[in-house]
Amino acid sequence: MSQALIIAVDGPAASGKGTIAARLAKAYGLPFLDTGLLYRAVGLGLLDTGGSLDDAAAAEAVARALDASHLTDTDRLTDRGAGEAASRVAGYPGVRAALLAFQKTFASQPGGAVLDGRDIGTVIAPEAPAKLFVTATAEVRATRRWKQLTGRGEVIAFEDMLADIVRRDERDAGRGAAPMVQAEDAVLLDTTDMDIETAFDAARRIVEAARAKHGL
Repeated sequence: MSQALIIAVDGPAASGKGTIAARLAKAYGLPFLDTGLLYRAVGLGLLDTGGSLDDAAAAEAVARALDASHLTDTDRLTDRGAGEAASRVAGYPGVRAALLAFQKTFASQPGGAVLDGRDIGTVIAPEAPAKLFVTATAEVRATRRWKQLTGRGEVIAFEDMLADIVRRDERDAGRGAAPMVQAEDAVLLDTTDMDIETAFDAARRIVEAARAKHGL
């Protein structure tokens, strides 16, 4: 590739954006970063040291000390508690500032990269030539997440899972200077009625259209 192919994949929790982004990275041979893991790692790191999720200064200190080695325990980082903790600490400006450079450096790698998150196309890599905003109804996203967690042995009522999804959506949509919002030049991909193969095929076509448009 003569220019960098940066693929920004944004959207709400359990929309399928992580799976789609990971598969796009594999398909194009690009490094991949699930930026949500950064916030999950900060939340868990704070709790592991006996800190409070209401302590913005302590959360910022954990974020500033974060490195790639903290992102390896994906089972723990993707459980329900980590998701709730991430949504809490991600609202602190100090945490976001501490992780901003990490993400921007990752996105600027020679050749490109794939990042998924909440504000990749609007804040982290607004110059990305390929931008997707992946979404689905709250009920469908709650069902997907509930099946994932109960399949791993976690005990949670579907109603509680749906309430979690709705609460996180509200928190993310109203978050400070970088709320979750579809970039003006991002392509909307609604996966409500799609299985993962159909969703990935649609995402791949969106990226191919972006590559053609930008000569990549």
